[in-house]
Amino acid sequence: MENIIFNELIIRECSVDIGIVYGNEKNANGKVTPVAREIDFIATSGGKKTYIQSAYALETEEKAVIENKPFSLTGDSFPKIIVRHDIRKRWYDDKGILNISVIDFLLDDSLV
Repeated sequence: MENIIFNELIIRECSVDIGIVYGNEKNANGKVTPVAREIDFIATSGGKKTYIQSAYALETEEKAVIENKPFSLTGDSFPKIIVRHDIRKRWYDDKGILNISVIDFLLDDSLV
């Protein structure tokens, strides 16, 4: 699914990068250490940046937290999208992150 999303972004003439953001988390010993988190795609087109995560399914709350965590570490307000295979209708969560099916993402070229 990541390859499909990447190819679609290239077709839409976006500059595509992979993002790494860092956040501080406590380890098992209670010590705070920096942890790297990956953002699957940073698509840039005409000065507009969009962060995109690819998730086949977010069946548990823990998995959803893992996929959303990098977005909270960006420190900006550019659009954030999670492209998923396990949903039919698009919706925004309480943090303004768009959850959209892979088919809807491919058909809606206004997103990026």
